[in-house]
Amino acid sequence: MKLRVKRISLGVALAVWGVAVVGMVQPAAAATLCVGAGGVNCYATIGAAVAQATAGDTIQVSQGIYHEDVVIGKPLSLIGKNAANTIIDATGMSNGIYIDGLDNSGLAHVIVSGFTVRNANFEGILMTNVSDSAVWGNELTGNDLSLDYAKQVCPGLPSFETSEAFDCGEGIHLSGVDHSLIGGNSIHGNSGGILISDETGPTHDNWIANNLVKSNVFDCGITIPSHPRAPSMPSGPPFGVYGNVISGNVSEYNGTMGGGAGVGLFGFLPGARVSGNTISGNTIIGNGLPGVAMHAHAPGANMNNNVITGNYIAGNGPDTEDAATPGPAGINLYINIHGASGPSGILVSKNVIKDEANDVVVKMPESMDVHWNNLNGGGNGVVNLGPATVDATNNWWGCSQGPGANGCSHVMGANVTVDPALSSPAVPNGSPTAQQ
Repeated sequence: MKLRVKRISLGVALAVWGVAVVGMVQPAAAATLCVGAGGVNCYATIGAAVAQATAGDTIQVSQGIYHEDVVIGKPLSLIGKNAANTIIDATGMSNGIYIDGLDNSGLAHVIVSGFTVRNANFEGILMTNVSDSAVWGNELTGNDLSLDYAKQVCPGLPSFETSEAFDCGEGIHLSGVDHSLIGGNSIHGNSGGILISDETGPTHDNWIANNLVKSNVFDCGITIPSHPRAPSMPSGPPFGVYGNVISGNVSEYNGTMGGGAGVGLFGFLPGARVSGNTISGNTIIGNGLPGVAMHAHAPGANMNNNVITGNYIAGNGPDTEDAATPGPAGINLYINIHGASGPSGILVSKNVIKDEANDVVVKMPESMDVHWNNLNGGGNGVVNLGPATVDATNNWWGCSQGPGANGCSHVMGANVTVDPALSSPAVPNGSPTAQQ
């Protein structure tokens, strides 16, 4: 299936993202610096231009290959000529671009657009403790080169990245980031795609939109986990990952070698918080684990109020290990009933799920709602493996007669309410991103 992701200009994206536009208005004294051969008074390296820039400046980078690990610790705009020909090759270096608010307190209003970033030992683009910023219209490929997947280690990874030994941080990594946009990027051929975690601070109220995340074979396309605090942080429970919107992305063929979901939400620590996130309008196809996987494994993990809505999910794999499903699954919601409580407020609604043995799999201690989905037949529409009651009324089960009829999806497990069932599809049966 050939999909097209709608690409819009940085200006339009930031205009939609109104809060950031206001914050990023340049001061009157802001300057424009240039990098590359052929320009008058241009810098030879991106790093040299960043060092000379002041707050609010724009750095325009001419096409070419730049062998650098660019560290940004001040508010500025770094704009490449074109991602097809403006390349940061970080061979032998930690990252291609590091937006470093961990060492530059209060960092905000950074824009990075128009680059290919490749061959870093760890992340292509790493962001720590930054607000109101944007990474838009870049290509991230061939990063995470230090990964030794067989040993599950990533030698040399910074100590503040507390749980990344198995993936080296992925193509783009956010930690302690808020009110920022990661949009319109192409992220392929890394260990994993986009990582949204909380080692250095809470990561919240970000917009992850219109990215193509494809063939990152060792981990998830988009991973949303709560991790242990960095050693430099005050002791305490994980900071939390909450209030983020994951919208309009294509996440396909990720985790096919190492086991990764299209989108994964994971709370594996006591007190972990992965809550209030919205997974909406994405196309999620052919990943190694379920299309959307939500796991909690520890006491006090807060997975409340996550919403999975309006996604197209097809042909993904089964969950594994303690969260194993009885077959390939579209959505798997697993809460360790001996540890984590809840969650409450989980909603699965208006999704199109095709070509899965099990469309929605639930193993939770609390009741939950599954409504207005297209459960397209050929397998189990809803599987309940736990003690919770699942309200699965008002779904389309693949035929007008409802669950269990010839050609319709089935119900597996007890305590699943299905009546009334819909006699026609709840929503259009195609991919939302394919129509953009």
